[in-house]
Amino acid sequence: MDAPSAARPGQGDVPASVIATRGLTKRYRGGQLAVDGLDLTVPAGSVFGFLGPNGSGKTTTIRMLMGLIEPTAGTARVLGRPMPRSARTVLPQVGALIEGPALYGFLSGRDNLLRYDAADPTADPRTRRARVAAALDRVGLAAAAGKKAKAYSLGMKQRLGLAAALLQPRRLLVLDEPTNGLDPQGMREIRTLIRELAADGTTVFLSSHLLDEIEQVCTHAAVMAQGRLVTQGAVADLAAGARGRLVVSTPDGAETARVLKELGVGDVSADGDRVTGEPPERDLAEVTAALVTAGVRVRGLTVERASLEDAFVALTGEGFDVAG
Repeated sequence: MDAPSAARPGQGDVPASVIATRGLTKRYRGGQLAVDGLDLTVPAGSVFGFLGPNGSGKTTTIRMLMGLIEPTAGTARVLGRPMPRSARTVLPQVGALIEGPALYGFLSGRDNLLRYDAADPTADPRTRRARVAAALDRVGLAAAAGKKAKAYSLGMKQRLGLAAALLQPRRLLVLDEPTNGLDPQGMREIRTLIRELAADGTTVFLSSHLLDEIEQVCTHAAVMAQGRLVTQGAVADLAAGARGRLVVSTPDGAETARVLKELGVGDVSADGDRVTGEPPERDLAEVTAALVTAGVRVRGLTVERASLEDAFVALTGEGFDVAG
């Protein structure tokens, strides 16, 4: 990762779209098309999930947005300004954690942050240690601040990189797989921190291959697959666009599956005392009556709402890591 941006936010109003791309394309030497005609809109104040399997073009897109690589075609505007041309104006207002933090292994976590902060020409050296202490505390590393970074676990390094991005107030925070290497408790803590930052007015752009993570923390999302944008919008709307699942709780799994198939229910699957299928067109009361008539002991029958995973599978015909 390049060093997190280290200057104070600039003046002026944040545009309604904090990130906007039109036809953004990146083709590498050798012909590999990593990002293909991306039209992306990230609303101000959102927690925006940038979702897709590994290799779908997420990190390449982020590197173009941050001015780290030039696009082959198309345009990208960040905080209302064209990138990479306006990088000197934009990047001081952006905190970023991309492809893991760049750390000095022989320095402590605290000393790493002191160096990052010292690289900021606008940072007041008189309050540097207080700023660093506050950032360490915010990501849960206060107790490990004196430990050398080379002895940090992967999750601790992720936290330290996030702390570096938070040394100054940011209008935009760009995080590439921020919970990588974290245990479940650490993941929950980072999610809570992201929500707090959004509540304070920071727009958070969060790249992840974990659907569950996006659904828990994000207000908006975009789905990438093979370098192309599949869909984008409010998370609730994306999930609402997919059909849920019929779920029957019963000890008579095999008989339930047979009856559901006879009723025309598609994609029937039995797993222990849980039988699922596509929601039927007919009334659920009719389904229940048919099961009872066949002697099935029905303990519960409902249609579960669609998840972001259901929406992704419906849109792309494939799934990917959703558990983390």
